[in-house]
Amino acid sequence: MVEKNIRLEVMQAIEHKVEGFIDSFLIPIEDIWQPTDFLPDSQSEGFLDAVETLRGESKELGYDFWVTMVADTITEEALPTYESWLMDVEGINQHDGKKNGWSKWVRAWTGEENRHGDVLNKYLYLSGRVNMREVEITTQHLLTDGFDIGTDRDPYKNFVYTSFQELATNISHKRVGQMAKKKGNALLGKMCTIIAGDEMRHHLAYREFVKTIFGEDPSGMMLAFADMMKKKIVMPAHFLRESGGSIGTAFENFSNCAQRLGVYTAQDYIDILSKLNVYWEIDAIRGLSDEAEKARDYLMRLPARLLRISERMQFPEDQYRFKWVEANGMV
Repeated sequence: MVEKNIRLEVMQAIEHKVEGFIDSFLIPIEDIWQPTDFLPDSQSEGFLDAVETLRGESKELGYDFWVTMVADTITEEALPTYESWLMDVEGINQHDGKKNGWSKWVRAWTGEENRHGDVLNKYLYLSGRVNMREVEITTQHLLTDGFDIGTDRDPYKNFVYTSFQELATNISHKRVGQMAKKKGNALLGKMCTIIAGDEMRHHLAYREFVKTIFGEDPSGMMLAFADMMKKKIVMPAHFLRESGGSIGTAFENFSNCAQRLGVYTAQDYIDILSKLNVYWEIDAIRGLSDEAEKARDYLMRLPARLLRISERMQFPEDQYRFKWVEANGMV
């Protein structure tokens, strides 16, 4: 239990910095964009014309594109799972009668993230390109099934996970936005790009949390980082399933689709790891225990090892047919 107590002490020791992280990495509610900034104004006389324009612009976007949009949306819509998971992490305390900095962060982060699912869901609904009932069933399954990202209640492991995952979602949203723009859909392109910007700010914050912990408990943080990479960073929607399907099957098919489109690939996974190694300067950290030194060596060698594995990976070229999207991206 000693290791657990050290983690709690570290979280309490750096809690006073969280207010500064909120100011640096989140945007005040009155200033940040809202979903309605990108969607037809339902109070306007021209609402139906604007919806017609939106539907017309979304015609050329193709099957794999819509599958990726749906999966990205569902991943964002499963936010209640992520908030409840983070609120249970050691050191994040919403019950102690005062404003715990960490729980304040989680609530504020959730508030920003919640807008992503809202805007994507409404866009999908208005576009008329996907089967919304099937999308909604998958979302409910994902919330009901929950997830297990291999972090337990350990703040070190959770912050490694969020550092990694926020950059992965930044890449995915950014590329989807670029594809939409190329197909002439400027609105969707801008929407996905601005969501990607939120994800990047969140990545920078969680990356800073880990760097701060490295300064307090370098061996513990190094071991947690290595442990997460040995388990592999699983995506938050890794239990994704369609109606009538078994847990996780839809996620594998979606991953193949994202790889085929180039939205999120095995190479991106390796690049994120390499960037974290560099930013956290793990090659230069001193005062490590023998076990943590071995963990460092593992992390330093891992990108090259993963690259060799990825070169041998095969991905199916044939399109799996999801219930969410008809063959031509139409319903």
